[in-house]
Amino acid sequence: MATKSLRLRVFFLFNLFLLALNASASEADIKIPPLDTVKFASLGGMTGATLMYLGIVICAIGAAFGVVQYLQTKALPVHESMANVSNTIWETCKTYLFTQGKFLAILWVLIAACMVFYFGVLDHKSAGHIVVILLASILGILGSYGVAWFGIRINTVANSRAAFSALKGNPLATLGIPLRSGMSVGLLLVAVELFFMICILMFLGDLAGPCFIGFAIGESLGASVLRICGGIFTKIADIGSDLMKIVFKLPEDDPKNPGVIADCTGDNAGDSVGPTADGFETYGVTGVALIAFLALSLETSPGTCATLIIWLFVMRALMIVTSLASYFVNEAISKAKFGGQKDFDFEAPLTHLVWITSAVSIAVTFGASYLLLGDFKDSVGVAQNSLWWVMSAIISCGTVAGALIPEFTKSSSAPVANTSAKSPIAPSTAARR
Repeated sequence: MATKSLRLRVFFLFNLFLLALNASASEADIKIPPLDTVKFASLGGMTGATLMYLGIVICAIGAAFGVVQYLQTKALPVHESMANVSNTIWETCKTYLFTQGKFLAILWVLIAACMVFYFGVLDHKSAGHIVVILLASILGILGSYGVAWFGIRINTVANSRAAFSALKGNPLATLGIPLRSGMSVGLLLVAVELFFMICILMFLGDLAGPCFIGFAIGESLGASVLRICGGIFTKIADIGSDLMKIVFKLPEDDPKNPGVIADCTGDNAGDSVGPTADGFETYGVTGVALIAFLALSLETSPGTCATLIIWLFVMRALMIVTSLASYFVNEAISKAKFGGQKDFDFEAPLTHLVWITSAVSIAVTFGASYLLLGDFKDSVGVAQNSLWWVMSAIISCGTVAGALIPEFTKSSSAPVANTSAKSPIAPSTAARR
């Protein structure tokens, strides 16, 4: 029986691969099957469309968490001078963002001309359809740009609050500020991205495929500009601050050095704007790629395609739920373990959060996949009882990899410590710091 099940599973996955290779359609010809025709007996007959609408509710919760965390962080006490410096950095960052926004608008005009030629001249779509596709690309740009704006805003607010909190001698409270800031940005990023994709999937019908392509182009364009330009800005700001240090003999962090604000702005641009926009783009483009693969490879099996698309979006929505739950669990554990201590490893709460989130996510992934795919049957009615744990195992491999990579790259890990110990630069760097 086990051998037969394995053969059926291999046959099913091999057919998926052949269909993908033989598909004559392009991503722009994606046809999303109706999701309301799929029902899940294990969920009381709930339709796929209902699950997608519940996903929108979860997105709203994730976005609300991000906004609430920003308001709470902004309300924290801060010294006036620290707030002034933080505000100066923010104003400079805002100027940078406005400049990049103008640059993105110019690039979008060029990309839009290419899209009009492709969809209008080569694909013969109507003017109304082309306008909708172009609006989807603008939505992608605004998504990358908007989350980057929010990320740099909450970071500049949190920086000064964390500095002031450090003066009180409560390390856990100080550490909690950047943790909340990072969580708010991450959840808002995922929530906004997922909300846009669900809306395209549910409300645009036959235009969903081309609009997904337009959306992916827009967010990739925004992320590319903000990531590359952010890195260049950071390097220029660093060099400017260093030149002031060399020419005028001013220390790099001396308040009299005008390069200090430029340096701080560059750090925010390179370490906040770029990665935030890049994360938004990565999360979205992978989703579009998976939808395209399922829709094109399962074009002759709309029921199977719809079921797997719903499963995919449920997994993505549950990321928000598991992240929120893990954050609050980790907060309680950190307070119990480190609340009364004046000195502890600052990486420990963050490491615990990563592993708690990974464990919760894996458990939820297997449980939800069993409910959605436990009684799954392919297009010819053959039961694929093992598909749920195969798909869950694939996701879990990525989750474990995401948790393990930081363990091998953080400063306290053995490989990094050994490399630093052998490096001739390490002692002088440590002494300078």
